[in-house]
Amino acid sequence: MKSCLLIIKSLLLTILFQLTFLLIYGQDIPAPEGYVILEEKEGDLNKDGIPEKVVVFNTNDSTDVGTIREIQVYKKSGNKWELLTSSKNAIGKSEDGGMGGDPFESIEIKGGVLIINQSGGSSWKWFKTDKYRFQNGRFQLIGVINNYGRPGEYFENIDFNLLTGKLVFKKEYENDEQKIYKKQNETFYKKGMKIFLTDRTLNEIKILTPKYKNEIYL
Repeated sequence: MKSCLLIIKSLLLTILFQLTFLLIYGQDIPAPEGYVILEEKEGDLNKDGIPEKVVVFNTNDSTDVGTIREIQVYKKSGNKWELLTSSKNAIGKSEDGGMGGDPFESIEIKGGVLIINQSGGSSWKWFKTDKYRFQNGRFQLIGVINNYGRPGEYFENIDFNLLTGKLVFKKEYENDEQKIYKKQNETFYKKGMKIFLTDRTLNEIKILTPKYKNEIYL
């Protein structure tokens, strides 16, 4: 009899926990009318022990290069989702990938960092990963990884840590047989750059490498 009561009590506690979780975390976000969710993830971004929700939307606004995307970050306020920040320029439009199609690949939350992955191109292909951390009340870009190139021409890789300013640049030139015949590797520091989720692509960001004078676009 006692064991049965313990089982019933355990079941009631489990149900109560599930109901509480649904009331707090199962609520729909207040998505704008006409928006369609592409992807959403949850994770603790502001280190308060409570998961935030990140949502990528197809908006109801179109341009000559496709539909505008908006990323929104929500935090918990009581049992409701409250908009923390948003950006319509951190993710490419639906046709910004060129022949490669939709550039948006995925969002991730790892170790309190928001990661956005995108790619595109045709014969010349590009891949980009942006990493953001919530600090001083804003989502600041802390890391960029870019890959760009075409077989038989060259491939370049940029790994830029904006917190330390360290930028690692690698470039490999290929002949028509796709064999590497020249390499350019350099590591240098570009400190003091502050870029945020809200204004990620509002201004062109160009860096000239000191040794080989390659132009890097972030």
